[in-house]
Amino acid sequence: MASDTTRYTNKVFMAAALPLLKTIATDVPELKKKFEGVDAVFQVSAKKNAEEKEATHFIVENGEWSVKLGEYLGQKPIDAELEFSSLEKMNEFFKGKMTALPKMKIKSFGKFIKFMMVLLKMSSLLGIKVPPENDEELSLLLCKLYFYLLSSGISQLNKMGHPAIHEWAMKSPDRCYQWAIEGHPECTAYMRVKAGKSRAGRGEYKRSKPFFCMKFDCATSALKILLGTGDMFQMTANQQLIMEGAPEFGVQIGDYMMLVGELAS
Repeated sequence: MASDTTRYTNKVFMAAALPLLKTIATDVPELKKKFEGVDAVFQVSAKKNAEEKEATHFIVENGEWSVKLGEYLGQKPIDAELEFSSLEKMNEFFKGKMTALPKMKIKSFGKFIKFMMVLLKMSSLLGIKVPPENDEELSLLLCKLYFYLLSSGISQLNKMGHPAIHEWAMKSPDRCYQWAIEGHPECTAYMRVKAGKSRAGRGEYKRSKPFFCMKFDCATSALKILLGTGDMFQMTANQQLIMEGAPEFGVQIGDYMMLVGELAS
């Protein structure tokens, strides 16, 4: 039976990292062009045991992506699937250990190649270690990916009953936590928490003012924190990082961000 750490790690990849493929296929112009007019079904799965498996699948209709957690049970055949023999093997693969290769089920080789191009693009983007210089478009895309990954990752760990995160969520009244960059509402994500339940969302939270917002003056400042190359205290003093809300809640969310990052690295 898989350990808790293995299960938590796999959930971060399945439910927080893999859904980023939709964003990449939509926001990277050369990839978006390759999917124009394309209909396809893709899946990534990992066996839990002989009968069950974890999975995330993607349905592409006329170039528009949708992401679904769980196995694909629709009528159309799957055009390409990466199937790992265990959760551990999948975790190793997405951490860069290429010895843990999946079984590749391919119906359409052309569509498989397109899918792999998006997957490899995600790997290269999330592998960037320092903020890009003089490339705001790339920096904003990276921030969007990390905001989506972290908000979804924290929420999914809560749903799995991760001890620290779930205990925090159980004690929480209805609150919204948000990540944002000034002047770029398209690069925003949030997580709503209430009495043990949580939900991650993309874009600005519209129903009320967030209880706490971790806001950055620009994408480069955000990446310095996200990639661990900046000094949080100095950046806060310089108004590069603006914590809208009580600072103690920023520290708490920061701890959970680091937890997700550690699981995925």
